[in-house]
Amino acid sequence: MAQEADGIRLEQRHGKARVRVGRVWRHAHDGSHHFVEWNVSISLLSHCLSSYYRDDNSDIVATDTMKNTVYVKAKECGDRLSVEEFAILIGKHFCSFYPQVFTAIVSIIEKPWERVSIDGKPHLHGFKLGSENHTAEARVEKSGALNLTSGIGGLALLKTTQSGFERFVRDKYTVLPETGERMLATEVNASWRYSYESVASIPTKGLYFTEKFMDVKKVLMDTFFGPPETGVYSPSVQRTLYLMGSAVLKRFADVSSIHLKMPNIHFLPVNLSTKENPSMVKFKDDVYLPTDEPHGSIEATVSRITSKL
Repeated sequence: MAQEADGIRLEQRHGKARVRVGRVWRHAHDGSHHFVEWNVSISLLSHCLSSYYRDDNSDIVATDTMKNTVYVKAKECGDRLSVEEFAILIGKHFCSFYPQVFTAIVSIIEKPWERVSIDGKPHLHGFKLGSENHTAEARVEKSGALNLTSGIGGLALLKTTQSGFERFVRDKYTVLPETGERMLATEVNASWRYSYESVASIPTKGLYFTEKFMDVKKVLMDTFFGPPETGVYSPSVQRTLYLMGSAVLKRFADVSSIHLKMPNIHFLPVNLSTKENPSMVKFKDDVYLPTDEPHGSIEATVSRITSKL
């Protein structure tokens, strides 16, 4: 929100970035531990014009205070909660505790610590680091209005067949051959927006958003790969992206939109030859050169169409 004084318009925010916190919950009934690691960034929109126009910092919430608040609130969470719930909790605190703060934007990256199994049995307190991150962002208004998104970052997917790219634009600059048989690899970065419009309207079921994150990831992966015995053909990354996004909207009624970014990570067929040995290595869908630079960049947002009265 723009603010004006002395004939000058100012749009401002301030916050604290990359506050790292680990939290362990210990359960006496079975001796198990649960662990999360969060990287928290906070941005506050507040009425603190005096700090910009005059040497008056009386309305500024210090960024060190924001950092300390993250640790205090993590300590106060006696029960496990999702990263989305923690983002909302932090946002609610800043909007209710400080009269001058009218919006809090809290973004969190959860590192993928996973419980290990030893001899097929889940370890009570042992964890290993997985691959893709769970992300969340809550924009909380003083009125209680909410904009909540979840996401997944770094989901690397690859299939060795059932992909092609044909009938694209060809001109004097085109050397790429058409193919109905290629590898398809990408690193999915997805973010989806929930339809909840207020803090009061979010589900009260514990760890609801953690379960939803796992369910959305499964739908994305199932759509990308297809049935385990046969797979599903991908005529382009664009088509696969659309099918993945559409599948999420069809499956989850409380997701209003999803943004997918899927770079086309190339595995180039290897053919080696010399005059003396014209078929030193003859490509037969078996030997590839992995490369991620340069790569195709494909991204899109798939949203529900809502009727306006």
